[in-house]
Amino acid sequence: MDAMSSQPTSQQATTAPEPRATSNRSTTPGSDGFKEYIGSGWADRTDSIPEPREQAAFAAARRTRVSELHPGKRLVIPAGRLKQRSNDTDFPFRAHSAFAHLTGWGSDSEPGSVLVLEPTDAGHEATLYFRERAGRDSDEFYANPEIGEFWIGPRPSLAQVAGDLDLPTRGIAELGAVIDSSDADTLIVREADAVLTDQLDVLRLVAAGDDATAEDHADDDRLARDLSELRLVKDSFEVAELRAAVSATAHGFDDVIGDLDRITAHPRGERLVEGVFNGRARADGNAVGYDTIAASGPHACILHWTRNDGAVVPGDLILIDAGVEVDSYYTADITRTLPIDGTFTDTQRQVYEAVREAADAAFAIVRPGIRFREIHATAMAVIARRTAEWGLLPVSAEEALEADNQHHRRYMVHGTSHHLGLDVHDCAQARRELYLDGVLQPGMVFTIEPGLYFQPDDLTVPEAFRGIGVRIEDNILVTEDGAENLSIGIPRTADDVEAWVQRLRG
Repeated sequence: MDAMSSQPTSQQATTAPEPRATSNRSTTPGSDGFKEYIGSGWADRTDSIPEPREQAAFAAARRTRVSELHPGKRLVIPAGRLKQRSNDTDFPFRAHSAFAHLTGWGSDSEPGSVLVLEPTDAGHEATLYFRERAGRDSDEFYANPEIGEFWIGPRPSLAQVAGDLDLPTRGIAELGAVIDSSDADTLIVREADAVLTDQLDVLRLVAAGDDATAEDHADDDRLARDLSELRLVKDSFEVAELRAAVSATAHGFDDVIGDLDRITAHPRGERLVEGVFNGRARADGNAVGYDTIAASGPHACILHWTRNDGAVVPGDLILIDAGVEVDSYYTADITRTLPIDGTFTDTQRQVYEAVREAADAAFAIVRPGIRFREIHATAMAVIARRTAEWGLLPVSAEEALEADNQHHRRYMVHGTSHHLGLDVHDCAQARRELYLDGVLQPGMVFTIEPGLYFQPDDLTVPEAFRGIGVRIEDNILVTEDGAENLSIGIPRTADDVEAWVQRLRG
């Protein structure tokens, strides 16, 4: 039975999606006459083999680096599977970031695909396994709503993907034999595909016999760590994609400001902010890189406000934390805090400019050779100084900055920076000594995002401050001799922000 027949083999079943029941919905005709008729009368397919995409060479170089770190080990990097949203509907598919990084496949990835690096004397041989399209001699091409082209469009052939990614490909049915032969020398990205991981764990336990330890995942964890650390320094393709993501995000902010009259007229204006930005993300990219925060008024004091169901009221500020994810999955992460009616009040401006001062001070020290944690410390020195000057702290700024005190952190409990790339919080599984305590290198990209948040019921601050939340977030590239603010083109001083809102709102 071939790989695309209507009844999967046991090997297929280990990786192929299982269609969910739709017996209470309209059913596909099943008569012999229908099957014969729908399987005939189709034009011959002419498969044009594309030239390798730009990122193919970069992905190959990344695979070489991973190969050098794990000689003699079979490495399994799944794309992941469709995730059910409800009944027979799924969330939009997004391949695991490690898979995208090592293959160059982004928003056009096929669910259920698996990259395998097979060890050789010279390193590793990479093969991409995926579910090739159904032939018209089977019923899957019209009857299977998860993979049939009548439902989701034509799937690429093995040869087309091989040409596109410059990577050998095989049908998913062949993966079963690879997994069945796996043992302790096979490593997998565990979080990417729970079904495949469980299957491999069972085989490991059988192979280990009396020495089996079900919780021993140290080698898998090391692979996840290495794949995460591989992304700490971006190559030129990644930097270009991040620039594109920032550019699209800038247009999204413009769109929101241009629609403020409609937004302020709606009782759930925050939802309209989210929708307008999402429209730009879908037009210029793949999607948003994370749930948009559209936090107006006191909602800006809730760090991860994503309910976005409040009104956008003139006189308040609105904090918008949003980023476009482009088709390669690289995402921007930008925050701007805007006066809804176009003008800051004196207190709003005072808070806003203190946050900008902290951001500027942090950016000023960025250069190769400093430690990542110094960025946060520099921003916090400004936050401590300003909140002390305003009489908000029970101690001096110097005392507040002592490790056992940190009184100023009441008004900014989050960190100042995180790495950025394929994930909005990229490289999260990297070792502490390479991340928080790491030394900056050219090609690193991260955020600088200080803020001040005065809760509406906080009695330690004057009433005029209560309910004000401000964050300014930019995306920073470390260069050979300093740093570049990739998002500098999005207005960020109080004067420029006012002019921006007034100009686009008309």
